[in-house]
Amino acid sequence: MSSKNIGIKDVALAAGVSVTTVSHVLNEVSYARISEETRDKVRSAAEQLGYGPNRLAQALRTQRTGMLGLVSEEIATTPHAGRIILGADEAAKARGYNLMIINTPGSASLESRQADVQALLERRVDGILYATMYHRNVELPGNLGSVPSVLVDSVATGGNITAVVPDEDGGARAAVGALLDAGHIRVGFINNTDDVPATRQRLQAFRAMLTEAGLDGGAAPVESEVSEVQGGYEAAKRILSREDRPTGLFCYNDRMAMGAYRAAAELGLSIPGDLSVVGFDDQELIAANLYPGLTTVALPHYEMGAWATDHLIDAIEGKEDLSLMALHPTVLGCPLVRRDSVAAPR
Repeated sequence: MSSKNIGIKDVALAAGVSVTTVSHVLNEVSYARISEETRDKVRSAAEQLGYGPNRLAQALRTQRTGMLGLVSEEIATTPHAGRIILGADEAAKARGYNLMIINTPGSASLESRQADVQALLERRVDGILYATMYHRNVELPGNLGSVPSVLVDSVATGGNITAVVPDEDGGARAAVGALLDAGHIRVGFINNTDDVPATRQRLQAFRAMLTEAGLDGGAAPVESEVSEVQGGYEAAKRILSREDRPTGLFCYNDRMAMGAYRAAAELGLSIPGDLSVVGFDDQELIAANLYPGLTTVALPHYEMGAWATDHLIDAIEGKEDLSLMALHPTVLGCPLVRRDSVAAPR
């Protein structure tokens, strides 16, 4: 029998269940009381026979298209943040959905972003993911609430919507903790100048970790610059030129850490012999290729994309109420990635 002639009755016969049970399993009917063993049996039979549900008929019956929209604020063109898209896409495909992506500049006007959302709505997406390139507060287009929606790496300004963000506090604590555990008692921080949650939360965690370790967190040296390589170089040059220069340096991100490596080299300081450095982001093209390899904190881009997609689909299918999760963003951990840039102070 060719795969084109395979029908739902054939799957039911192969699995030893009713046609109704097959329909409920393959169409993921939320209210159907079917054991996981039976579900596995039906899915296995369908896979072996090459049978899949008729998507057009399914769409007509459920009024769903199986399409999710993703408004990407520049992350589609950013290698490390692009893992948000990978996580979302793989999670969507695992649930039988497809992802439609619109990339928009981070500086785009509210009207422009509203037009992007409208373009997705006109294509009848079942839900929308709204993802930003870095953790920040964002003013959302008013039409975003027309379908179930989840924010990724951002929090809504002046409105409640389900969001998933990185644990800035925990990540910064892990970074500073790596320096403290290595024995450093003079630790500095080069920070970002942008007024975003990461800037504030990483600084607070830096000071708190030092204070909790019995050091004077309030007096610890901090220099702020634009969070790029040049900014990191300039901030590190100032902080490492102090008479009581730090032996450990926490950098706002890996790009700034790259600048700090250059500043240390110009000042004749070896890493990690004279200076231990920890970054944030785990940008593979940078962190793994600096010499020595940069110890850093990984942002959960893939995990945020997958989490947001799974919960969005649950809401679309009536399995979850997103409004119950909207009061506080879900926070995902930022693990420490150890390489060779941290050692005990001389």
